Amino acid sequence: MKQNIYDNETFFNGYSKLRKSGVTYNDFVEQPAIKSAISNLHGKNILDLGCGTGQFAKYCVANGASKVVGIDISRNMIEQATKENKHEKIEYMCTSIEDLELPNQKFDVIISSLAIHYIDDYPALIEKVNQLLTTNGEFIFSIEHPIVTARKEMNNWFKDEEGNRLHYALDNYQEEGKREQHWYIDGVVKYHRTFSTIINTLIHNGLKLEQIIEPQSIPEGLEQMPKLINEKRRPSFLVIKSRK
Repeated sequence: MKQNIYDNETFFNGYSKLRKSGVTYNDFVEQPAIKSAISNLHGKNILDLGCGTGQFAKYCVANGASKVVGIDISRNMIEQATKENKHEKIEYMCTSIEDLELPNQKFDVIISSLAIHYIDDYPALIEKVNQLLTTNGEFIFSIEHPIVTARKEMNNWFKDEEGNRLHYALDNYQEEGKREQHWYIDGVVKYHRTFSTIINTLIHNGLKLEQIIEPQSIPEGLEQMPKLINEKRRPSFLVIKSRK
């Protein structure tokens, strides 16, 4: 079943408030890392898988992209994107990644920010990405790190009586599949995969690995969110760049 938590009013309101604060893991850890992996956007056709409210699509256009197609399963997200980040070079589509059909279209760069860990059939997705990429095209994506998604409880920091983080527990790593957690609402589903599954699926589809990033916070993030120092102890995200 395709998950669409962003059209849940409680989730959407909580998530929107968080992102608009500008003080998040996305702002200081994940987005700087995924942007650093992009070779060049000038004159490129871009596909943004899980585009959300269109901030990254607008970033691509501002950095020279000739066209961006942004897709998202959430009608709330697409409606907000068309209001706040509308541009003549951006086309937004409300569809799931799994159901995406773009016949006779190819893209120089396909990017996905923190969406793929919500997808059940990862091999089918990578096969589709390969079909949509131009020769020499780049596929860059970020996901929650497998260390984070492994343990079924997904509440892995052990703390002392004062709330200080002692260590991070890793368990169930080789047991791939569905994980559930509470994030604004109960029953948010993610899919855990081992590092080897993530990488080998790309290789088996003919994609060449170019860069793997386990990012830490930029300096501004450490100033505004001191807890981001814990990214040195356990990375939250994994960013992978591959090329066809």
